[in-house]
Amino acid sequence: MHYAGPTEVQWHAKARINAGANFYIVGRDPAGMGHPVEKRDLYDPDHGKKVLSMAPGLEKLNILPFRVAAYDTVAKKMAFLIHQERKIFLFISGTKMRTFAKTGENPPDGFMCPGGWKVLVKYYESLQTEDTKQQKPAAVSA
Repeated sequence: MHYAGPTEVQWHAKARINAGANFYIVGRDPAGMGHPVEKRDLYDPDHGKKVLSMAPGLEKLNILPFRVAAYDTVAKKMAFLIHQERKIFLFISGTKMRTFAKTGENPPDGFMCPGGWKVLVKYYESLQTEDTKQQKPAAVSA
């Protein structure tokens, strides 16, 4: 990725304007850029919305903020983040979810519907099968 954070959120918004969009749903920092030293996101969850409200040239675009959803470890389901209870929420990124699917590890109960999870796991299993087929050397005939 060549850019992330504020640059990315503005680029996506302007690209949507050029495509004729009137509305843009923005959540957290779109790239989920991590802090270079600490184990936390570099930007707060509302950063994208803040940047777009100040960016020049976006006056025509209606910015619709999206609430942050995460896995509630007490209720054992996805829920909108309650900042005061942040410690009970588990943030499962797309990267982490794909890693679970590739390694055969299951996400927490209630994170995703079981049928949808099976589709994702099956897809990654099919990729591994294709990789295995491509790595086998062809038989040499004498």
